[in-house]
Amino acid sequence: MPDLGAMLSPKSVAIIGAAPQGQGLRGRILEIMRAHPYAGKIYPVSRTHREVQGLAAFPSIGDVPPPVDLAVLIIPAKFVAEELERCGKAGVKSAVIISSGFAEEPGEAGASMQNELRAIARRHGMAVMGPNSEGFANLDAALCPTFSPAVTPSATPLLPAALNNGRVAVIAQSGGMGFAFFDRGRPKEMAFNHIVTTGNEACLETFDVVEHLLEEGKTDAFLLLLEDIKTAETFRRVASKALKAGKPIIVNKIGQSDAGRRAAASHTAALAGSYSAFQAMARHYGLIEGADSEEMVDIAQGFLRTGIPQLPAGRRVAICTASGGGGGWMADACIAAGLEVPTLDAETRARIDKHLPSYGTSQNPIDGTAQAIHALGYAGMAELVLDCPSIDSVIVVMSGRAGERVVAERDRLMRVKAASTKPILMWSYTLPVPHTLTTLAETGYPIFTNMRNCARTLAVMSDYREARDAALRVPQIRTSPSAARETVAAALRKSPCVLTEADARPLLTAYGIGSGDNHVVASADAAVAAFKAIGRPVVLKVQSPGILHKTEAGAVALKLATADDVRQGYERVLANAKRYAPSAKIDGVLVQPMAAAGREVILGISRDDTFGPLLMLGLGGIHVEVLKDVVFAPVPLTQDAATALIARLRGAALLDAHRGQPAADIPALVDLMVRLSHFAADNADTIKEIDLNPVLVHPAGQGATVVDALIVKRAE
Repeated sequence: MPDLGAMLSPKSVAIIGAAPQGQGLRGRILEIMRAHPYAGKIYPVSRTHREVQGLAAFPSIGDVPPPVDLAVLIIPAKFVAEELERCGKAGVKSAVIISSGFAEEPGEAGASMQNELRAIARRHGMAVMGPNSEGFANLDAALCPTFSPAVTPSATPLLPAALNNGRVAVIAQSGGMGFAFFDRGRPKEMAFNHIVTTGNEACLETFDVVEHLLEEGKTDAFLLLLEDIKTAETFRRVASKALKAGKPIIVNKIGQSDAGRRAAASHTAALAGSYSAFQAMARHYGLIEGADSEEMVDIAQGFLRTGIPQLPAGRRVAICTASGGGGGWMADACIAAGLEVPTLDAETRARIDKHLPSYGTSQNPIDGTAQAIHALGYAGMAELVLDCPSIDSVIVVMSGRAGERVVAERDRLMRVKAASTKPILMWSYTLPVPHTLTTLAETGYPIFTNMRNCARTLAVMSDYREARDAALRVPQIRTSPSAARETVAAALRKSPCVLTEADARPLLTAYGIGSGDNHVVASADAAVAAFKAIGRPVVLKVQSPGILHKTEAGAVALKLATADDVRQGYERVLANAKRYAPSAKIDGVLVQPMAAAGREVILGISRDDTFGPLLMLGLGGIHVEVLKDVVFAPVPLTQDAATALIARLRGAALLDAHRGQPAADIPALVDLMVRLSHFAADNADTIKEIDLNPVLVHPAGQGATVVDALIVKRAE
């Protein structure tokens, strides 16, 4: 990996294309850099000026006195490759390419130029960011090689006075949006250390930067705006490292809609990929998805000021308020976010009631009224409920307008924070004044002006703790028998591109998936013989790689209970199949036992172009066809992961006992999911799709039946 330290923390910077003040972006970059107290050396490089903004300029990068850690290129795209090559020959360690006009442009020319940049960077071992970047900012070093107005010098310094709450870094493929996070977070007294905009990512990717900052050890949370994931292995490695280190990654992935995918492709030549696949990977590695920049900044603030040791152990929240309406409104927001607002136990209520007027209530939300808040303060109200065994966190509903009251509570706020093992979040129903923001930052309390963001922050904190605890546990190791792996892999290599159910079942059965009581026949007499061997009602299905949807073709016959039924069914399905697809090759007719009733689910494997095979689970029938109630997870799965995946279905409760029906056999479904996930993981390079549809999950203790199966291989 090239030296990202030379890029993000350079001791010397050359601005190639630097221009006098007022001359567009080329002048603005140097102007912003010089306006901050960066201690390193700045070298303007200009072919037309000997002096730029008070600094001696050099005609070429080769004329700049070495060493140069970083070159910032803001010149026409057609000259960038040539100039980058000069940088490499001059020993420049890294480069940021601001210039646009590469793969984000239509046609082949821009993409070809971008490929050339990648080759030059590799040849010289340079760390290269961009092209089409908006630069970056290292706030600790007061280094801002960017034209973003968000870091233009103003009355607000780059860093807040309180630096005790940890640091957040922003890495965004979109330049403008990257600095927008800083613009929204800095007024909340948040401390940023890096804002990095990666642009087209010809060389360095977002997660390369995340990994560097993780190893540097000065970043406590990350805000990411992604348009694509270029290297799945880098994503997996870095996301896992961040989760285990307790460094939350809060992310938004552009491309969730068709319109978003078009924007991603035109903006940075990104292939946005499958959003469902990204969601599965994000959840697996504990990434937190944010809906918009304000929510993401609020979530980051919550993590920074709460700290990993104080993350909630569960989803039960106490709400302390001086406003009954505000408390009730926040309670609704908490329930909507998936939190619980339980009634407090008698002992805790008795302790609180001593301080409440008769018109207050301690049940939860705890309406202390203005009288109790005046006597105890916001910290005192929170302190009364922290020891309650039935709550995991506290939200204090407050008025941030009363800055003098918050300042007066400073010492008590600090004591309560230091003594608490549970998170305390503040929601201000009025806009907070600067004194409130500063005091709460100094004492370590996150403050929100959006109640939904406050509630969701608590919810994702709970989710993150669960994900991190799972990542730190010794994994449940379950491997497939080596004989089965080798046998199936060899058979798949020799198989056609599409494996019908008859071809797929023996391979799946080797992994314990489904039963082997299946007979492929080529005549009505053979079908009757198979029926007699099975000894109970059967199903007939035509087997043809050219007829994948057998029901639509009328090539399935169900509940055949006599020899005559079987004979007539055989002739009927065969005739229907030939009528539906006259040229299709028919391999025979599959005879198998009729499955008992059960809850219908669909289970399968889908290969994502970036992340590889993912397991898909959905409720069958209308739930998958109309409601699209499906969830995804990377393979292989542990039993815990499979169980959690089932719980994520919107209709998961339909698998429980209801309306006189017993609960479905969830352990059997979990076992089937785990086995299928190992089948897919073992044959990841071969499998494109697996479809087990439907799977009937029988009542508890009675197992699950794979009714139909299909395997599609990847193209050679």
